[in-house]
Amino acid sequence: MSGAHDATAQAAVLLTDVRPWGGAASDLLIEGGTIAAVEPHDPARPELVGGETIDGRGLLALPGLVNAHAHLDKSWWGREWVPYGGEATTQGRIAHERAHRDELGIPSPDSTLQLLRALVAQGTTAFRSHVDVDLGVGLRGIAVVREAVAALGVPVALEVVAFPQDGVLRRPGVLELLDRAAAEGADHVGGLDPALIDRDPVGQLDALFEIADRRGVGLDIHLHEGGELGAFEYDLIVERTRSLGLAGRVNVAHGFAIGDLPPARQRALVEELREAGVSITTVAPINASRLPLADLRAARVPVGLGTDGIRDLWGPYGDGDMLRLATRLAQLSGARRDEELTDVVRLATSEAGVFVGRPVHDLVAGAPADVVLVDAQNVPEALVLAPPRELVLAGGVRVSGTPAF
Repeated sequence: MSGAHDATAQAAVLLTDVRPWGGAASDLLIEGGTIAAVEPHDPARPELVGGETIDGRGLLALPGLVNAHAHLDKSWWGREWVPYGGEATTQGRIAHERAHRDELGIPSPDSTLQLLRALVAQGTTAFRSHVDVDLGVGLRGIAVVREAVAALGVPVALEVVAFPQDGVLRRPGVLELLDRAAAEGADHVGGLDPALIDRDPVGQLDALFEIADRRGVGLDIHLHEGGELGAFEYDLIVERTRSLGLAGRVNVAHGFAIGDLPPARQRALVEELREAGVSITTVAPINASRLPLADLRAARVPVGLGTDGIRDLWGPYGDGDMLRLATRLAQLSGARRDEELTDVVRLATSEAGVFVGRPVHDLVAGAPADVVLVDAQNVPEALVLAPPRELVLAGGVRVSGTPAF
């Protein structure tokens, strides 16, 4: 995994009087960047000797938010406003970005660092980021993102997807770049709309799966294509995942087609994803077919949530607030009951550890000490209000909140 940090040098922290998931008041002991113990709150507990004691004031505690689909290399965050341009199609936006990214100095270590600072202050402590790999930028974007994460100085989790935004087969040389990226430590290789972009779904997927299998990396494929075309590509992905034994290593990003299908076909595809071990990530778009979120969760198909691009040449929108984005996902999914609202928060936090290589990402002993405190009665209210983050710890390191907060 990218973005390693020396946890052994971190001071111990005692976070007292917090309510994990809105439950009973508890004290969290953090050592070496990991939650060492979660115990009932004891008002008489002495302050930590040789470390920092933080009074949580009875605030609600959540695990760090996980951005399971980001594009940290693309943003012009922190710069003067960049007007949107280009044709409003996937091909048009790709062409517009390729024509103007160099003049804006994208990818930029400074913009990526400023973006990361804003996102982490909002409580996002782990990222899976697609990073453009193409004939123009080569692997430079991956280096830029890693440089920015190192400069952040906070132990956030990062997994990198080497992403061929401009196509794979239609751009000779890109497969070689993806293979090199995987050899040099990228956690996943990506793909994009095998039919509409490369006009060869079988060829693109065969090539990408071959790299993933040979290099021992994951595969994370943008799939915008809808209806039966998109369903056919789902089938191709499921078939290859099964045949190569890549369960748990393949993800479909966006995957709008599943929302277009008749109920019986949809249920069958959900079951195929479960059996093959293929996950899905969504950016909760307001203008696309809805994922059958309840059915996916019932089938235990992992579903991750991410921001997609934030203020980049694809569009001017986005503040990066994952809790606010989770609110939108809940609204789009028709969630209203408390248990449904809580499920969406779990989807964006504890359950999303699988998207950043974490077997455990929760407020329990042995988990990374990623903690977010908010002023809310319970988890449903935290989701609905998306209140300010009163305190954020990433790996036990204070990210936001003054010493007294």
